[in-house]
Amino acid sequence: MAGYLLRRLAQIAVVVALVATIAFVLIHLAPGDPFGDTLENPNVTDEMRAQLRQSYGLDRPLPEQFAKYVASVFRGDFGWSHSEQRPVKSVLRDALPNTLLLMSIALAASFALGIAVAVAQASRPGSTTDRALSGISLFFFSVPEFWLATMVIALIAYRLPGFPIGGMINIVEHSSYSRGGQLWDLAKHTVFPAVTLTLLFSAVVARYQRAALLDALPADYVRTARAKGVSERNIVRRHALRNALLPVITLFGLAFPALLTGTVFIEKVFGWPGMGLVIVSSIDSRDYALLMAAIIVGSVLVAFGSLLADLLYRVADPRLRDDR
Repeated sequence: MAGYLLRRLAQIAVVVALVATIAFVLIHLAPGDPFGDTLENPNVTDEMRAQLRQSYGLDRPLPEQFAKYVASVFRGDFGWSHSEQRPVKSVLRDALPNTLLLMSIALAASFALGIAVAVAQASRPGSTTDRALSGISLFFFSVPEFWLATMVIALIAYRLPGFPIGGMINIVEHSSYSRGGQLWDLAKHTVFPAVTLTLLFSAVVARYQRAALLDALPADYVRTARAKGVSERNIVRRHALRNALLPVITLFGLAFPALLTGTVFIEKVFGWPGMGLVIVSSIDSRDYALLMAAIIVGSVLVAFGSLLADLLYRVADPRLRDDR
């Protein structure tokens, strides 16, 4: 296991390095610069323009800029965010936990709901319930994230005024609440973004899990259980589900990039102060340092999500535990 982990960590390092390199080149080759609006101001002198570019190293050749950036990252310095007017590390320290909180809630809820829906479908394949749930899953599987978030606000959120539709906390009154009141305030603000993400990804889990269950049902051990008089519902839940969960573990690794991509739109619509909102604002302001740091963090999350899925697969399937 130790050798496997070392190999995977080395692969993660290579992948993150390649992603960072490609992103750096593409971002800096794009037309314009972070100070485009400022530099177009006629009141800004040529000396001020030159000073701004020099202070952020934009006047240097691209290879030199990249070398300096890599050296600073290795020192743990992601640079200065000109849009936030503070170090990039400070921005990430505030935003990353918020995204991880939203992602973890949506991830747990998505798998719980998706597996429950799949079990209900596989218990009576071809029934009205199966067809109805398949249609609902296909709908949520197909809709864009931003559209669903907008519909949640338009059709549901305004009918439930007790649950806020923007932000993560009540910034005016949150500090005056008790500990329990602060947790309730956070929970109320989490409901709509978490529900939206859950509906989107649980549809994927449900469709994948249903297919895995239907593949497991013709197995010999299932026929034996039927011959013993076990009900179809218990066969699905107690026998087929255990074996059908193995392929679904793969979805766990895919969930990280899917949820991270989804949070970009969900956080923007709901005003959730996480990495998605940071990415959108850094693109709008052409904040190179902040955008690069967000891309690196995103690639690390995706890579470690894949690693975690592989480790869970090895735990669930003893045949994969050989380190060779």
